Amino acid sequence: MTLTQWMPFIVLMPLILSGVSALLPGKTAPWLLAFATATASTILAALVWLGLGPEPMRYAFGNWAPPMGIEYRVDHANALVALIVSGIASLALLWGKRSADQEIPERQGIFYALFLLALAGLLGITLTGDAFNVFVFLEISSLSTYALVAYGQDRRGLLAAFRYLIMGTIGATFILIGIGFLYMMTGTLNMADLAERIPAVADTNAVRAGFAFIIVGLGLKLALLPLHLWLPNAYAFAPNVITVFLAGTATKVALYVMLRFIYTIFGGDYSFGALPLADIMMVLAVAGMVVGSWVAMFEPNLKRMMAYSSVAQVGYLVLGVALVSIIGLTATFVHLFNHALMKAGLFMALGTVMYRTGSARIEAFYGVGRQMPWTMTAFALLGLSLIGVPATAGFVSKWYLIWGALDAGQVWLVVLILITSLMAVVYIWRVIEAAWFQAPRDQQSPVAEAPKALLIPLWLMVALNIYFGLDTRLSLGAAEQAAQVLLGGF
Repeated sequence: MTLTQWMPFIVLMPLILSGVSALLPGKTAPWLLAFATATASTILAALVWLGLGPEPMRYAFGNWAPPMGIEYRVDHANALVALIVSGIASLALLWGKRSADQEIPERQGIFYALFLLALAGLLGITLTGDAFNVFVFLEISSLSTYALVAYGQDRRGLLAAFRYLIMGTIGATFILIGIGFLYMMTGTLNMADLAERIPAVADTNAVRAGFAFIIVGLGLKLALLPLHLWLPNAYAFAPNVITVFLAGTATKVALYVMLRFIYTIFGGDYSFGALPLADIMMVLAVAGMVVGSWVAMFEPNLKRMMAYSSVAQVGYLVLGVALVSIIGLTATFVHLFNHALMKAGLFMALGTVMYRTGSARIEAFYGVGRQMPWTMTAFALLGLSLIGVPATAGFVSKWYLIWGALDAGQVWLVVLILITSLMAVVYIWRVIEAAWFQAPRDQQSPVAEAPKALLIPLWLMVALNIYFGLDTRLSLGAAEQAAQVLLGGF
């Protein structure tokens, strides 16, 4: 079999083996199957990414040629996102075994089956070249994610999952309506075919309405302010391994799909020339950066604090798109890569402390730095990456965003990026101060350092954040390739 023929198994492996996981007894066997499956998808995604040439890699299902048949169409943009999603899933599972055993004492076979379904859905969204298949895989990932958020012992997760379901259903409905408008006007669902047919009907109200519905629906999935209300509680009350997984993957996939519709299907000239999308995205990006950072500075629940930080980071991602330049889009992709690493790592660190203390409240972190020095040192280093300190992955992202803003002549954006980075210093310092400089509460029992099963994956994330801050050839090179693929002749 050629690499092209192996490519669909990136999605098929977790999709098929999720059913096997649901039948497995105990805790170790389902986890081992899930971890092996995610790792296999990561290796295959890496091979596909490395094997790409100038032309996309295409696979037609059932030998039905597109546009009539469904195809996977993989280029440097979605290959990078698929590698991020599968890689973060593998790292989350590697870290999450001990955490899940504590939080989910039973029915782990079903839990890991849902995890694999969510992974398959996100990978399917990324690789498919069919617009309706985007919706189908979106529903697969969303429905399984709703259940995963509610799977923990914290009953507040049920309400968070219900709110997520309501908001997610609205977003999916908007996307489906938008795709329906495009099909009504073009008679096709294949993305490449849509790109050829839309220019002839671009001036119609139906296409404009379809564009608006799709962007709003994806903005909700992306948690772009003010469509972010589902995210804080979903992250805060989900089991820790699910928070790590979602923080590193879900919003990244939504952003990729938005970029694919903007550049590949509608075209940059239409999206940013005929329509005022750049101005709208700029306003929402700036609002997200400021509001997300501001709320994070005062949030006492540290998982919610990191969730609002993610709202701010989504603002950075969208800001790069709003600059409408090769530098800005490169900044978006490199931050998409780096933020997946830093935020998944930060939630690992919080989850590791919670493994010992049982709480995400900042009061539970008082004095923990002296009792869990390895864990809190990892948090501090990952926090430096989030802030954008030199020699960390986050610095590369901020540097390219600043470069893109200067290239666009928007000096005020540089000031705003620096101000919001200083706001990140405030909420990261709150945790460090509580852990290292506050005395434990009288009723607080002493805790021991976390087990190596949690520390080793956590410090692997620290190492990756430092490595990609020092050697940018892989991350930045992949981001530049992805940006060039999407921009095309625009």
